[in-house]
Amino acid sequence: MSAAAVKGASALTPRQLGYRWPAEWEPLRAVWLAWPHNADDWPGKFAGIEWVFSEMIHWLTQTQRVGLVVASSAAREHATRCLDLYGVNLERIDWLTADTDRSWTRDSLPTWLVRDRAADPATAAPASDAPALGAVKWLFNGWARYDNHARDEAMGQRVAAARTQQIWTPRQAGDASPRFVLEGGAIDSDGEGTILTTSDCLLGTAFPRNPGLGRADIERVLGDYLAADKVIFLPAGVAGDDTSGHIDDVGRFVAPGKVVLAREDNPNDENYAPLQAAHEYLKGERDARGRRLEVIPLPMPSPRFFDGQRLPASYANFLIVNGRVLVPTFNDPKDRSALGLLAELFPEREVVGVHCLDLVLGLGSIHCSTHHEPLVG
Repeated sequence: MSAAAVKGASALTPRQLGYRWPAEWEPLRAVWLAWPHNADDWPGKFAGIEWVFSEMIHWLTQTQRVGLVVASSAAREHATRCLDLYGVNLERIDWLTADTDRSWTRDSLPTWLVRDRAADPATAAPASDAPALGAVKWLFNGWARYDNHARDEAMGQRVAAARTQQIWTPRQAGDASPRFVLEGGAIDSDGEGTILTTSDCLLGTAFPRNPGLGRADIERVLGDYLAADKVIFLPAGVAGDDTSGHIDDVGRFVAPGKVVLAREDNPNDENYAPLQAAHEYLKGERDARGRRLEVIPLPMPSPRFFDGQRLPASYANFLIVNGRVLVPTFNDPKDRSALGLLAELFPEREVVGVHCLDLVLGLGSIHCSTHHEPLVG
């Protein structure tokens, strides 16, 4: 597969140039968010969403910078007033002005790569030719479901160009084929060549991202552009998820060879069977380096609904940042168990619960609304 390069990018693939996709627990320069403005995502509850974002940014700015996308100077002034009321250190924020459709930056921003190993000798690419930070800008098409996505797609390109000249825009099968569609919430990395995803999202036919591409085609693209040596496909996502099964509500790497996997104990719940199937599948898998995976059950909160709609509430939608882990909570008795388990798994980090019962009405929570940028150099 040939690389579809934009201005400043090499025609060689990231793998050929020695890039890799780092794990989320590796050092970060920044976390990116887009200030919320689309009230349709939170019908009847939008008034509180700015304060959820302010809470997240409060914690984030303490241990890394925050990249914050706003639609205009007026939107920046409004966000500044909210954050100032929250006591946020505004000097820790990098502002970028761009129109957006929604605030789910996990899916519309690029996948950041780091170049910390030698290039493929077959390419004869000099080490000095490529910057330390690279970006893969997949096509964002509104999860193959919503029509209003063009501004989010353009915003993702703006953010990529603001941070690096080394940007790839992969295509499905060659230079003349359509761009490859992928969202950040659909994939998770151990930083060592293993990727978690779901079959429903990447291979499903209900809302297909890349029609006509099979599993081998998907694996080839992820191998070329994310240096993936192994892609593990779990069966499905969680109930209420409108992304057709994003992995960041199901299972996450917490260390090399170690995965937390959402577990539903109620056999009458619609999440029970798919999560059981995921557990049975994953416990027999090995990662790219041949390690048998340790699978750690992470409880699911009790089913949550709003106006009759099942919400995709999941503790797996946590965000790992410098020195901390931000975990969504839902006013649920299992909040305490989830926070305690993650505290055991991250003993060197402070585990912080962020109330997300309003935020998840938008069908996403902390991980969905943030995107991490690794520290390089």
